[in-house]
Amino acid sequence: QVQLTESGGGLVQAGGSLRLSCAVSGRTLSSPFMGWFRQAPGKEREFVAAITSRGISTHYSDSVKGRFTISRDNAKNTVYLQMNSLRPEDTAVYYCAATKLAGYIRVTAASYDAWGQGTQVTVSS
Repeated sequence: QVQLTESGGGLVQAGGSLRLSCAVSGRTLSSPFMGWFRQAPGKEREFVAAITSRGISTHYSDSVKGRFTISRDNAKNTVYLQMNSLRPEDTAVYYCAATKLAGYIRVTAASYDAWGQGTQVTVSS
């Protein structure tokens, strides 16, 4: 069983930056594909970014492409989401997720079987 713990959220002004971290514990030897999702009030959880086991491939939603960067340090069992040029519409609870599925990056929440508790990101205008 994989346990995920996010950190790094907070309040930032539009145009600012934040870096989220996701500490992975438990069955980490498998180095699962990892993803970040977010959920704003009254909206469904949406895909943000994902990364393969060794970090060779990444994928982003159109809304964050060019502004956010996902990375991982398997030696530290940590996944990161660097968020630049933040906008008020990026305000949401951000969740880290892991999937046992390999082969190609999944973008649906149903494909991920382990989730963190979430960290709040608020971007003021």
